[in-house]
Amino acid sequence: MGRLKGNIDSPDETARNHLLASALKLFNQKGYAGTTVREIVADAGVTKPVLYYYFGNKEGIYLEILEGPLQKFEELLENFCCEGGRASEKLKALCESSFQFYCENIEKAKLMNAIYYGPPQGAPYLNFEAYHAKLSNTVEQLVEEGIRTHEFCEMDPKDITLAIIGAFHIAMDIMLCQTPRTTVSQDVLSRILNVIFHGILKKE
Repeated sequence: MGRLKGNIDSPDETARNHLLASALKLFNQKGYAGTTVREIVADAGVTKPVLYYYFGNKEGIYLEILEGPLQKFEELLENFCCEGGRASEKLKALCESSFQFYCENIEKAKLMNAIYYGPPQGAPYLNFEAYHAKLSNTVEQLVEEGIRTHEFCEMDPKDITLAIIGAFHIAMDIMLCQTPRTTVSQDVLSRILNVIFHGILKKE
């Protein structure tokens, strides 16, 4: 692919980005355990010392790939706790922003799912559950706010939270499969949330 050779005496950002892209691609294709440093540097068109310079080892490049998006996702969630407006509007915006973030990082999401749900691969530990819990807690806080302000019905906030999180995860799973007949957009996700908010029962 005509990539630049990295030079350990004058490392460049291009080589670093090539290494990240190659590692992510190979981790998804072959698994973390099945990918070697030799394969990563060969695909990136650099030498091993360049990888060691930037990331230390295979564990370091794996952490660099995933820790950044996880931290940004946590910051995204924290911003919604301070937003003004109606609870339903904030919930929709939260889900739509999270969904967009997921789509923008779909290859990294595939890697996370493979590590979390697949067989042990010896990858460095990352507490994926903590970020899922953060999302659930943020949604539940907004649901409780909606109940307090009488925007939502008096129901168990945990039940409403599970329904919203469920819709969000269904949308993410469809995006992960990327089948042409089941494409989900933010608009579709918004309509699904409207079904949850308004219910399917005909009003008397």
